[in-house]
Amino acid sequence: MITAGARKRKFVNLPMLMRIIGLLLLIEAALMIFPLAAEFIYRDGSLWGFIISMGITLGMGIFLVRLKPQSHEMGRREAILLTSLTWIILSAFGMIPFLISRSPMSVTDAFFEAINDFTTTGGSYFPPIEETGHSLLLWRSVMRWLGGMGIILFTLAVAPMLNNSGGIFLFNAEITGITHDKLRPRISSTARGLWIVYTLLTFALIGLLALSDMDIFSAIYESMSVISTSGFTTLNVQGDMFNGYYLKIVLIIFMFLGGVNFSLIYKAFTGHFRNVRVNTVLRWYVIFIFAAYILLTVNVVINGLAKHVDDVTIDPLFQVVGTISSTGISEPDFAQWGALSTIVLVILMFTGACSGSTSGGAKIDRIIVLLKFLKNEFFKMMHPNNVTAVTINGRSVKLSLVQKILAFLCLYMIVIFISGTLLVILGVSLRESFFYTLSAISNTGIGTDTIGIGQGFASLPDTAKWILSIVMLTGRLELYTVLLVLTPYFWQK
Repeated sequence: MITAGARKRKFVNLPMLMRIIGLLLLIEAALMIFPLAAEFIYRDGSLWGFIISMGITLGMGIFLVRLKPQSHEMGRREAILLTSLTWIILSAFGMIPFLISRSPMSVTDAFFEAINDFTTTGGSYFPPIEETGHSLLLWRSVMRWLGGMGIILFTLAVAPMLNNSGGIFLFNAEITGITHDKLRPRISSTARGLWIVYTLLTFALIGLLALSDMDIFSAIYESMSVISTSGFTTLNVQGDMFNGYYLKIVLIIFMFLGGVNFSLIYKAFTGHFRNVRVNTVLRWYVIFIFAAYILLTVNVVINGLAKHVDDVTIDPLFQVVGTISSTGISEPDFAQWGALSTIVLVILMFTGACSGSTSGGAKIDRIIVLLKFLKNEFFKMMHPNNVTAVTINGRSVKLSLVQKILAFLCLYMIVIFISGTLLVILGVSLRESFFYTLSAISNTGIGTDTIGIGQGFASLPDTAKWILSIVMLTGRLELYTVLLVLTPYFWQK
């Protein structure tokens, strides 16, 4: 409960924020046990790297947790600032293993990799597993899995005391979408429910992948990547991994589920199937996938690339679902599919999947509202006296929310324009600049090498990587949470 004192408070409760961040650093240090265990099994030469990283992270966590704030109250400003700081600080400590590994990365590349992982963007340029080592790869998958559902949501699940100290503000600051479903009376219970669903889906995918000829490490790694829609693969050549209909079908199903609102999946788990049947956003999600699939299939046929039945059946569907869910796994031959396929891919990257999922993009919910609003505006031009409302799931959307969505989409485009322009100034080609920016803000992580116009993220200058790191974080937290901190209104007393 937020008290009147909290509402009137004229300062940001930084000691309280630092203490929560300390708790998260302790959790991050504890999670490094998993790559340490992998190191003992596979002997990749990163033992001391992870021991030192764990020690540094643990030490800072203990220091911050021992802080004693005068007040434990948290308002909207603290929640917004905490959300942004958490993702940055955990990425900063998460990059330490990359700095002191057997093949150390620069600070720029290490932070770029860490923010890639936590935001589940997937724009990585790591070498193949033979060169990287199992422990580092597992650490990347742990960060991606944690970031998929949300660091703050995880905090709410394991720290119930935040129910009475700005928990609802934290929940709203991180969860994507135009509306946020509170599944249970307490925010911590809602967070735990979502994480339980997320974990069960992860284990289900591990089991299904293990039924193939995939080894258990790859099954775990791929499962954590797919369910978090980050799209990394343990193999250098994707075509080798995805041979056979079984793996492709399994991955399509779980990439699709990764793009569905997890609140809706939770309701399905608890027997509320009617919520699934009548959900407008889910229906549009399927329609978008089907329409894009038809376009890609037709384009493959027109370009004379249909040399096998897979080219007009499962491969286009795999590409569509992988892109709209922002998983970012692409078919090896996609660069040969022609300009129309690239346009479809760009549209899917911009649109994204459903709000409340692990996917990126502007979200289908907002696109639906925009299209329905435009339809109503055209209708009112001919019938000015008629009152029409935008409806989602049978309920009217308030005009204030419509305005907020329109402002969001405009801001989304502005961020893409500014970031793309900055990359052009840095010497990146015009086409590559805006494709990289869209890939980063949508957390899709598809590089220009996928569409045959560049060499991927590794070729970018360091300044461009820092810019894209900010863009990735902005896209993951949906603009307002990050950008609001940069405005004078946020800091006004």
